[in-house]
Amino acid sequence: MEEPWTTNREPIVATELDVKKATAINTLLLHPIGILPAKAGDPIRPFALGLWNEIRPLLKPDVPVMSLRRSTSAFLHSKRYYHACAQPDSMRHDLAGNPVEPLSAEDRLAAQQRLITLRQTQAKATAQREEPPPPPVLSKAELIRASLLGRRSDRAAR
Repeated sequence: MEEPWTTNREPIVATELDVKKATAINTLLLHPIGILPAKAGDPIRPFALGLWNEIRPLLKPDVPVMSLRRSTSAFLHSKRYYHACAQPDSMRHDLAGNPVEPLSAEDRLAAQQRLITLRQTQAKATAQREEPPPPPVLSKAELIRASLLGRRSDRAAR
């Protein structure tokens, strides 16, 4: 893929999982931030560049920064977030959720490529789950024992 999408796919809205991720972020902060979805069906909005520098000071005093990093990372590296970033008319949003600037073509293309990679990884995982496990590998000694057991039962039947 060399050029970003030129048509919108559909509005990207939050699922229950996206709302749980957003809630996890908000519970670490002194007050909720408006850019995150509050309920299923709310739009997923791409973050403005440098928004971390505005979120970080809102962290509750007793919460480690790494917890905030991990929870925001879980939200920002989700398939739906990448999909929202990949749209041709996608805009970056400030802390309150207001649009501030359009995503660059490079950022949209990177999001599209990441989506393709995620889909391929998911397809491989699904194929591996559907594939039957290989037969157990028997050692030479186990093969000999099995063949000898078969002979004994043949003799007993005669």
